[in-house]
Amino acid sequence: MRAANVLHLGVKELRSLSRDPIMIVLIVFAFTFAIYSAATAMPETLHKAPIAIVDEDRSQLSTRIIDAFEPPFLLPPSVITHTQMDARMDAGLDTFALSIPAGFERDVLAGREPALQLNVDATRMSQAFTGSSYIQSIVAGEVNAFVRRHQETAAPVVDLALRMRFNPELNKSWFGAVMEVINNITMLAIVLTGAALIREREHGTVEHLMVMPVTPFEIMSSKVLAMALVVLVAAGLSLALVVEGLLMVPIEGSIALFLAGTALHLFATTSMGIFLATIARSMPQFGLLLMLVLMPLQILSGGMTPRESMPDIVQWIMQAAPTTHFVSLAQAILYRGAGLTVVWPDFAALAVIGAALFALSLARFRKTLGAMA
Repeated sequence: MRAANVLHLGVKELRSLSRDPIMIVLIVFAFTFAIYSAATAMPETLHKAPIAIVDEDRSQLSTRIIDAFEPPFLLPPSVITHTQMDARMDAGLDTFALSIPAGFERDVLAGREPALQLNVDATRMSQAFTGSSYIQSIVAGEVNAFVRRHQETAAPVVDLALRMRFNPELNKSWFGAVMEVINNITMLAIVLTGAALIREREHGTVEHLMVMPVTPFEIMSSKVLAMALVVLVAAGLSLALVVEGLLMVPIEGSIALFLAGTALHLFATTSMGIFLATIARSMPQFGLLLMLVLMPLQILSGGMTPRESMPDIVQWIMQAAPTTHFVSLAQAILYRGAGLTVVWPDFAALAVIGAALFALSLARFRKTLGAMA
């Protein structure tokens, strides 16, 4: 391989990309507006949920419980009657309807265990699951505080002190912004390299390359390096300007170490883009292949749900996917401030997977060029 050939071909790839406005817009959008919307459009799971309360006790305790429900998690409760409860739930006006029976305060002070009824509109899945636990916690806290004022209770033997690490504010925008950067790196790496090869095939410039004194290895290396450089620079600028600057998301670890891991990941995913482009005959076919490949890579990588919750066979298979190791090292570095001594196994795995994918894609690329000759 001649490095000069790779350099000149890489410059040609960058010039071709600069003349493609659609791809330029996609790159800019993916690392600016998409990052911002992913961070700011992730509301709390429970946010201003409507709740109604049937207060048949009308006591100090029931009033205290009603006053405990407030935004931003829940809207101020509507005090209704039993006859109104079912009609309001059927109309979708309330997600939760809490019924406080008569004599509730009396039974609590007497040491009995009175029951409260909570009706939940389970069609609103995310709010229904989280909100039920949240309401139970509010009611239990108010009842315990009320009882302590009227009865002598022993101090708890154990006091659980919570320490929220890595995201003390429990702010979902921190998670959403960084994960969007990670996902868009994978998506653009495959799209840009695959589109570059298909564009040359559609324009007939592949035949020009075949009569030039360059090898398939040099042609493929130039596409991989050029597109990886574009994504790497865009990702670094996005982290500095959008994530840290605009969204003010704190980055705990070394961005340089993260970009080093990103380079290894791009080595694997750009090779994957070349491989998919040799299979597809047109851009529409490439788009369909991309959907079949990209979605499982992102969903099963551990970025959306913990890998430990997946079946063992899925965890084992996804060990061969570059996104699994990239998500692991990216979260460790950017969220937890991990160093190379912690993430080196993921670096090594990405290097091995990248080398295997590059060799496989190169063999397929040579076969494709041979069929065109």
